[in-house]
Amino acid sequence: MSEQLLTIKGLTAGTEDKVILSDINLEVGAGETHVLMGPNGTGKSTLGRIIMGDPAYKVKEGTITFDGEDITEASADKRSLAGIFLSYQAPVEIPGVPLYSFLRTIADKRPDLKMVGRKFRKRVGEICQQLGIPESFLTRDLNVGFSGGEKKKIEMLQLLLLKPKLAILDETDSGLDVDALSVVSKAIAAYKEECNGSLLMITHNTRILERLQVDHTHVMVNGHLAAHGDASLISQIDAEGFERFEKAAEGDAR
Repeated sequence: MSEQLLTIKGLTAGTEDKVILSDINLEVGAGETHVLMGPNGTGKSTLGRIIMGDPAYKVKEGTITFDGEDITEASADKRSLAGIFLSYQAPVEIPGVPLYSFLRTIADKRPDLKMVGRKFRKRVGEICQQLGIPESFLTRDLNVGFSGGEKKKIEMLQLLLLKPKLAILDETDSGLDVDALSVVSKAIAAYKEECNGSLLMITHNTRILERLQVDHTHVMVNGHLAAHGDASLISQIDAEGFERFEKAAEGDAR
């Protein structure tokens, strides 16, 4: 059995005036790959943001423990430094901040990633080559003017550079063409091979999961974890959709 890296117990959370997630219990072991699926608008992305410490959401009940430490009240930057990474469904643009400067700044905050300028530039260049990212992108402002596929590639560059203990990938395949999806899939495979990190893949599309060895699958419906299983659950969802889980949740609500 894997050592537990992330443990969520009895989590009820949402905004100040609205409960979005109710009584969430989830454990992610070191090196494991978990998939979180469910219909749109059911709370999957909210869970990822709450694990990351997004201040827009509040934990009303329950705890989040990461790598043996209670991080329920920890800020997002402290969670990042502890080794949590979140790939956003729609990465934000930051005018005035060149991509290379951004990468250098976040790497410098991690003692285990600090390196002299020449070595750092070489490492970033290697990852760019690995992912087919033109090095000219490094001088451009972060995500400004980039296509959706290019933004996702830049997030994968950050993933491979930062080597987090836990990577939460939120709808990483959303809107990607075949070439961009191939690059993202390659980056995820490299992360697993090079870092043996834990993955929480949030998606409603099974396409990006085809090359992954999935350990656990979870289904979220209306802010509740409605089902758990192994990789075979993905095939069932691909064939049948989420209707039976939604009906079961409606029955439980009655």
